[in-house]
Amino acid sequence: MLPVAAEWFSTWFDSPYYHRLYQHRDYAEARAFLDRLLAYLHPKPTARLLDLACGKGRHSRYLSEQGFAVTGVDLSPHSIAAARQFGHERLHFQVHDMRDPLPYGPFDLVLNLFTSFGYFEQEAENVVALRNAAAALRPGGKLVIDFLNTELTIKTLVTHETKTVDGTVYQLYRHFHNDFIVKEIRFRDDAGQEQYFEERVRALNQERFAEYFRMAGLRLAETLGDYQLGPFDPATSPRMIFVLKK
Repeated sequence: MLPVAAEWFSTWFDSPYYHRLYQHRDYAEARAFLDRLLAYLHPKPTARLLDLACGKGRHSRYLSEQGFAVTGVDLSPHSIAAARQFGHERLHFQVHDMRDPLPYGPFDLVLNLFTSFGYFEQEAENVVALRNAAAALRPGGKLVIDFLNTELTIKTLVTHETKTVDGTVYQLYRHFHNDFIVKEIRFRDDAGQEQYFEERVRALNQERFAEYFRMAGLRLAETLGDYQLGPFDPATSPRMIFVLKK
């Protein structure tokens, strides 16, 4: 019997090179987005928040600093181990696969931000993940999914890019294949060994998300198009930010 290949996100997200490559992300922009989102959603001060696919917990920590009780969950044990050093009585982190039912909750607000969805090889798993998120919400609770605008992304795909970070040269190749937007990441590690990783995000459009939401029993309240919370325009918006209600 052949061994089952590891899912790309279970290996790449746990690699120290993943964190090196993306260490210069604009966290000031992310915090500004969270500020706008909280002002738009105006959760009560007593609201319980879930950061679904929280990584190392930077955004969970910021949400906690705003006074909310926050739980951050992520598939990567290394990321959760890094996040837990910042935990306290109102900020908790757990290793969790969103395809499994959430034993935590219920929550008033679930956030899935910065394209942390659509990674799974089987499309049905996306619906399972949404159903689990919906089940973890209180009645009347809200779920926000922040995803890339796939149609615009495919049209404007940069097919090759070279990045040098902390002395490591990364060759990045992007293409569209079998319903996925794929990024190939090639580099030599600190020992001089060639390394190869992939990032794969299913190219989900509005219509398919709408079908997912219907199957998960979620009602779409609004679709926003950028981190300034402007309206969604399929031709020009960089993001698809779905605000859903249970």
